[in-house]
Amino acid sequence: MKKKYITLVTNSIIGIMLLTLSILTVQYSVSYVGMNEPNEAIYYGNQNTSNISLMINVYWGTEYLDSILNILEQYEVKCTFFVGGQWVEKNPDYLEKIYDNGHEIGNHGYFHKDHDKLTYSQNYDEIYVNHQLVKQTIGIDMNLFAPPSGAYNKTTLSVADSLGYKTIMWSKDTKDWRDHDSNLIFDRATKNIKGGDLILMHPTEMTVKALPNILQYYQKHNLIATTVSNTIKS
Repeated sequence: MKKKYITLVTNSIIGIMLLTLSILTVQYSVSYVGMNEPNEAIYYGNQNTSNISLMINVYWGTEYLDSILNILEQYEVKCTFFVGGQWVEKNPDYLEKIYDNGHEIGNHGYFHKDHDKLTYSQNYDEIYVNHQLVKQTIGIDMNLFAPPSGAYNKTTLSVADSLGYKTIMWSKDTKDWRDHDSNLIFDRATKNIKGGDLILMHPTEMTVKALPNILQYYQKHNLIATTVSNTIKS
């Protein structure tokens, strides 16, 4: 009952926002002109610490999230989940569960588009609609944006900055979405690992299989797996 109510409410909110976004984006397009150039995308965090971050992009793979959450809890690790708007709309209960487990929530756009191919207003819509959807679902204002497929340009950076977001990339990519091999995932998440690294992952079967070994490796080498916000802070 709760899920149906949340879905009904969020669908109504999205409908209203989409009707008014053309006006809002014009206003923001005018307001950002003349502002300082936005920060560049962030590829790694503070290398003077032992902090590293697992970044889990969620647009599919819901069936593996319980296992991932259980493993993270077992090893007392917090990470950052970058969630897509369409996924949030379909899975508000899972978003609440991730957040209630103490993990950080980041923005992964609404439709999972390549942002380097979008106009200013389209970039804005992708980030803003998802921001409002997550806020209505769990009551938080996200401030970290991970461009889908790592595709962004100066326009994306400008839009993200205007909305109060840091644009987050990665220093290590497990490519778990492509290579269904737990050994490869482990190697890519641990080889030459150092403080400040941002490690990209997705909810897949082989990620679940590799995750305990990855976390044990981090513990053995005195690395602290924590949220992106903790890793990028100076």
